[in-house]
Amino acid sequence: MTSEKDPLVSERSGIVREVGNHAIWSLSSCKPGFGIDQLRDDCMDTYWQSDGQLPHLVNIQFQRKTMVSHIYIYTDYKLDESYTPSRISIRAGTHFNDLQEIEVIELIEPSGWEMIPIKDIHDRPIRTYMIQIAVLSNHQNGRDTHMRQIKIHSPCEPTSFDINKFRNFSTVQFQQYATIR
Repeated sequence: MTSEKDPLVSERSGIVREVGNHAIWSLSSCKPGFGIDQLRDDCMDTYWQSDGQLPHLVNIQFQRKTMVSHIYIYTDYKLDESYTPSRISIRAGTHFNDLQEIEVIELIEPSGWEMIPIKDIHDRPIRTYMIQIAVLSNHQNGRDTHMRQIKIHSPCEPTSFDINKFRNFSTVQFQQYATIR
């Protein structure tokens, strides 16, 4: 986990794309007017506020297996104090019953975007149907939590083909189409 600047920089560069809008989001609890809409509205002044006992859960379910390379979470200790998460678990699987913990993060008075790399044992992005973000504890032993934004990044697949891969045609029929006029 590293502190990172705005995740839009890597999105604009074309290296990754935000795939959270392809998912169905649900929460373990929320105060009225402080739910998923505020968590996903790209505004740092709004936030999700839980309402209940720990752990607080954010469930992100994709309709098809999706490659995930990073999760970005925006929190602000200066504004939220005891509502700020201090320990977060990232879990992945195909559904609620087979989630496996893939990362546990300790946050110390975070302010801004926190980038959490999501990798398998071979250091590659994972392919999953579901991600669960569990807030295990808050600063100052707070009960409810605030998260201001969450972004889910997937690596972009190259859209162009390397013509050098196709240069060694072996038949006359393929060789006649080897060049473009």
